[in-house]
Amino acid sequence: MAMANQLTILPVINKIDSALADVDQTERQIRALSDQFATSPILKISAKSGEGVPAVLAAIKDVFPAPTGQTTAPLKALVFDSTYDAFKGIIAYVRIVDGQLLPTTNLQLMAQSQAVNNKEIGSFTPQMTPVSALNVGEVGYVVTGLKDPQLLRVGDTLTNRDQPTATALPGYAPAQPMVFAGFYPKDDRYTDLKLAIEKLALNDSSFQYAAEVSEALGPGFRCGFLGIFHLQIIRERLQAEYHLDVLTTAPNVTYRVHLKDGSEQLVNNPIKFPDFATIDFVEEPMTTATITTDNAVLGDVMQLADSHKGELVDMQNQGDLIELHYQIPISEIAYDFFNALKSISHGYATLETEFSGYELADVVKVEVNVNYAKVDALSFIVHREDAPAMTQQLVKKLKHTIPRKLYPMPAQAIVEGKAVARVDVPPLRKNAAVNGEKRSVSKKQALLRRQSINKRQAAVSDVKLSQEVFNAVLELSL
Repeated sequence: MAMANQLTILPVINKIDSALADVDQTERQIRALSDQFATSPILKISAKSGEGVPAVLAAIKDVFPAPTGQTTAPLKALVFDSTYDAFKGIIAYVRIVDGQLLPTTNLQLMAQSQAVNNKEIGSFTPQMTPVSALNVGEVGYVVTGLKDPQLLRVGDTLTNRDQPTATALPGYAPAQPMVFAGFYPKDDRYTDLKLAIEKLALNDSSFQYAAEVSEALGPGFRCGFLGIFHLQIIRERLQAEYHLDVLTTAPNVTYRVHLKDGSEQLVNNPIKFPDFATIDFVEEPMTTATITTDNAVLGDVMQLADSHKGELVDMQNQGDLIELHYQIPISEIAYDFFNALKSISHGYATLETEFSGYELADVVKVEVNVNYAKVDALSFIVHREDAPAMTQQLVKKLKHTIPRKLYPMPAQAIVEGKAVARVDVPPLRKNAAVNGEKRSVSKKQALLRRQSINKRQAAVSDVKLSQEVFNAVLELSL
C-alpha cells in the first residue's frame, strides 16, 4: 500500500536479539521486494533492549521529507482521529495541510457542511496544551463542542467557514463494512451500550451501527465491520473500556437478493432475508484474496483456500515466497479463515483482500426453532450444499449449550420450511425412580405430578440464550 501511494519507506528489521531471528534471510527478502531496497541501508534494531533505536530516530529526520503546504492558502486540515469528552464534547485531532488555524477561526467540516464552534485549539506536548496558532505541517487538536458523534468522521476536511478551501482533501469516503453482526446487551444495559457504541464510532470511521430489536434478545444494534478482526476489537474495547459484556450473533455479509417480481434487496441481516418462495436468485459478495506464504506450506494453504470455495486465479514468485491470488466469497473468510491461515503457516503468511463485486450464489437461510418457537437471532445464511452437514453440527452443539429446563425441548434447524436436523435438549429433572431413597410408589407418583405442573408453568417463560449458544453457530465448519 505504501509503494502504491509512492510513499517514502524506511526498512527496519526488529527483534534482532531473538534466538529465533534469521536477520540475514529477512534482509534478503526485503531487498527482493523492490529495486529501491536493493542498495538502500536496512536498520537493525531491538525495541526490547533499545539497540539501534537512536539510529531510527535520526533516520526519520533525514529520510522522510518535511510536510509541505502554503501558509497563505485557505485553511485545509485533515481530521485523522477524535475523542469524546463529557464536558467539552468531540475533540478532533487534526493535521494542518494548508493555511493557519487560529482560536478565532470559524470552522466547517466539508463532508456534510457541518459548522463547528471553535472552542479551543492546541498541540500535544504530549498532554493537550492550548496554543495561539497551528501552522502548516503541525498536528494538534480542536475542541468542537459537538455532542452528536455522527457529525464528525475521521478522514473529513476541516476548513475556514468564512474563507473555505476550494477542494477537500482527496481519499475521504465513508467506509463500506463487509461483515455485519448483532450486539445485544446483557443485564438490560441498553443505554450504556448505546453510549459506548456512539463513542467508539467517533474515532473509528469504518464502524457503523443501527438500532434493531430481536424477538429473542430484545433491543440491540446491527453493527457493520471491515472484517472479523474488526468485530473482535470492538467487542474487546466494549469490555475493557466500558465494562460491557455483549451477546454477539453470527457474522453475515451483504447479499443482493433478486425477487420474482423484478425488485432487488440488499440484505445484511438473516432475519430480513426474504421467503424462499419469493426469491428468483441471490448474489453474494466476492473478494480478491492475495496470500503470501512460504513454499514449505504451499500445499496446506492451497487446500485451506479450496475448502473455503476459493478459486485460484494466479500464482507468482516473490523472492523466496509464493504469492497466490484467489477469488473467495467474503462469507467464507468472515470468521476463522485468517486464524486457520496463521495456524497452518505458523504465523508467517499474509492475507490482503479487496472487494471484487457480486457473483451468483446458491444460498439458503437456516432458521433455528427451540421448543417449536423460532429464535430469530440464531438464523444464518449458508450455501445450499453445506446446509445438511452444518445443521447437523449445529443441533448437536445446541444440545449441550441451550439452558436445560424441567422438560425436553426439541432444537430444530429449518431450511425452506423443512426440518433438516433435530435433537432433543434433555430435561433438567429429578429422577424419582433412582433417587437412592426408599419411598412408596404413591410418593414417587406425587413427585412426578409436581414436576409435571412445573413443566406447564415453565412453558410460558422464554429460553434465555447465553453467548455459548451463539458461539455454536460461529464455530461451525466443514
